[in-house]
Amino acid sequence: MTTPSDTTSSNPFDTLQTFLFEKSQIRGEIVLLNQAWTTILERKSYPPVIQKHLGEMVAAGALLSATLKFDGTLIIQAQGTGLVRLIVVECNMNLEIRATIKLAKDIDPEMLYDDATLSELINPDGNGKLAITLDPKNRQDGQQAYQGIVPLMLGGKPITSIAQAVMAYMNYSEQLETHILLSSSNTHAGGILIQKLPNVGGKTSSTPVDHDELAEDWNRVMMMVNTVKDEELLSTPPTVLMQRLFLDEANYQGVRGFPLRHVQFACQCSREKVGNMMLMLGKDEVAEILAEQQQVETTCDFCGQVYQFDLVDCQQLFAADNLIDKMRPPQGKH
Repeated sequence: MTTPSDTTSSNPFDTLQTFLFEKSQIRGEIVLLNQAWTTILERKSYPPVIQKHLGEMVAAGALLSATLKFDGTLIIQAQGTGLVRLIVVECNMNLEIRATIKLAKDIDPEMLYDDATLSELINPDGNGKLAITLDPKNRQDGQQAYQGIVPLMLGGKPITSIAQAVMAYMNYSEQLETHILLSSSNTHAGGILIQKLPNVGGKTSSTPVDHDELAEDWNRVMMMVNTVKDEELLSTPPTVLMQRLFLDEANYQGVRGFPLRHVQFACQCSREKVGNMMLMLGKDEVAEILAEQQQVETTCDFCGQVYQFDLVDCQQLFAADNLIDKMRPPQGKH
């Protein structure tokens, strides 16, 4: 087994380990979060069972974002009509992650119980959806956002966990056979992912592929992954867990580990972005808010940062926008 050295941090937490079974064309990742996850929890308090599902989605967001090949952000959204209306996790190619939840109004804590499933919390009517969006940072370069959506149902039955939802998305929307384990506590969030590489044995391949052998390899690796318990997933450094799981496999499958990557909490909110949102609301609506409240105040759902705009701020904002409009050349008819 080729093992990486940690070039990012001596801290075994908040790291992500990627690896590859070179002979079987199976890739994998293991992530273990501590500070990145607790920083998210410090921003807003959630009931324990809701916090559990959020932690699992945060781990899933880190795992899926590790494969981004462009400068942009991966956004996972689970949306429905239950006590939990929306769970959102955003993670960019640098593994900077943030997350939030929107709950139904006036939730009675007695309506929640410790082992409530994802479907019970967010998808009671069966119409809930999971969406994954790939949002490039610079759309001016011609890159466009891509979004895939799948129902939170599988074979006519409700999907009960974040892991099951993400696997359904990857298997059916992206046609990439994927297996995931996720877990979280009030201090840690972790996950492990294995995935078949696409185009194995395609027209560009110069060597014949034994599909029965590949299927056998996949089943064996998946069985090894399924031996991991929650306690192990939330306490074992990713590189150690990779070695523990696949050390014997390395003798004939060529397991290659890549350098560890660091995951951290980061919010992309800014005063400029809030200003742009106000411009979209329009001058009249902003004026109504000012007349009622003497200022426009908004709080970032992800980090809790408060942004305030008084009358002078709003006048400057719309004056600058009008100036830009005047500087634009007129659009004549052709």
